Amino acid sequence: MFLGSSAISPVQKMDADAQYRALLARDRRFDGVFFVGVSTTGIYCRPICPARTPGRARCTFYRSASEAEGAGFRACLRCRPELAPGHASVDARSRLTTAALARLDAGALNEGSVDDLAGALGVSARHLRRTMEAEIGVVPLAYAASKRLALAKRLIHDTAMPMTEVAFSSGFSSLRRFNAAFVAQFARPPSSMRRATGGRAGADAMITLRLDYRPPLDWEALLRFIAARAILGVERVDLGASGRTIGTGAYYRTVHIGDARGYLVARHLPARSAVVVEVSPSLAGVLMPLVARLRALFDLDAEPSAVAARLAKDPLLAPMVRARPGLRVPGAFDAFETAVRAVLGQQISVKGATTLAGAIARDRGTSIDTPYEGLDRLFPAAKALLAPPITGVPAARARTIQILAGAPPIVRGDDPAETEARLLAMPGVGPWTAGYLMMRTLGWPDAFPAADLGIKKALGETSPKRIEARAEAWRPWRAYAAMHLWTGG
Repeated sequence: MFLGSSAISPVQKMDADAQYRALLARDRRFDGVFFVGVSTTGIYCRPICPARTPGRARCTFYRSASEAEGAGFRACLRCRPELAPGHASVDARSRLTTAALARLDAGALNEGSVDDLAGALGVSARHLRRTMEAEIGVVPLAYAASKRLALAKRLIHDTAMPMTEVAFSSGFSSLRRFNAAFVAQFARPPSSMRRATGGRAGADAMITLRLDYRPPLDWEALLRFIAARAILGVERVDLGASGRTIGTGAYYRTVHIGDARGYLVARHLPARSAVVVEVSPSLAGVLMPLVARLRALFDLDAEPSAVAARLAKDPLLAPMVRARPGLRVPGAFDAFETAVRAVLGQQISVKGATTLAGAIARDRGTSIDTPYEGLDRLFPAAKALLAPPITGVPAARARTIQILAGAPPIVRGDDPAETEARLLAMPGVGPWTAGYLMMRTLGWPDAFPAADLGIKKALGETSPKRIEARAEAWRPWRAYAAMHLWTGG
């Protein structure tokens, strides 16, 4: 059961006049935080839209793109609201809505129903609809429809995929329903938008996706963190020329979602405040969950200005925040994979745990062909690790991995307290592992592994209780404080 509300982020307290001032400034810190509908055009935009700013009286502000669409506005073709970053996990929404949105963003209603979604969240469908409508202005079906159309519009703009493939890749059950929904929303058929914008890739080429974020983004720190933990054969990180990653580093990985298998490469495009991802055509049918996983992995929905405003008040963290603006908390592309990697990392070095994870991938994973050297394994699914023995892994940790493999999956957006209690009840999972997994698999920005050796060293403290007390001033962004302490500025 999901109860209570999250803390309120500073950017969520803005009134309409403050939102209009942010619109006048085209301030990227508020991109995706709100959208503006213009009464004289019937169009809604991001606050960074390059078009001439309308007068205040013509503007109405909305909490989400789907809410603006529900009010009858159509998406702007210049600023492309479908590319806007989402909300961070800490805002004025309840945990129920946060959990529902995480599942909807990953395509929960593409095949399932609202009743299925509500049942997974432990509430009635009626309660879920009422809660979401009160908090974000739309019901689950409307939100899901908005997300499908946003992905379809993105694919029409940025690829030359056939319209039938665009429809099914966006979660529509038929081309007829796709065309009808598109015309209803955009007042034009999808083919006319393709003619107007053009497609830039062959139908059988890699699919290019652009994932926008609120700047700044410390891409270098992100890639260095992931590189140290990259699983051999499953992931690869190129740090760029001279070990630098200023717009040049790349992240590669294999992908297994449902029955779809493939690979991708992600690169930073700082001039656009975006991460650009090339995806193999074999993953066309799972683009919605794929995008959700990538946004989580790179923490692209973070609000760095809100994080910095809180952490910079601490004398110890202030110089670190200045040295690493836009530091993110790396999430998990696959929660089970990250959980296994965390268990392997107990009481050994990061390098040692990475070696063990690579051995598991070779032993229990399956092979895959990719055009990238050294990228040739899919990490084993949970069912592949249920049966003992897991070779090369200490017996106690192998048992914990098998317990994880048989347990209900960790889902981004799940209640942090319930997830922590469930993890701590598992043999072999202690406070450090639980805290680390809440940081990465849940994307919970207030998670904090107080027993971590690196944090103890950075603070010059040995008592987790005293560290917890010290960290109270960093709420609700303690996970970002942990990253600054680990990175050390």
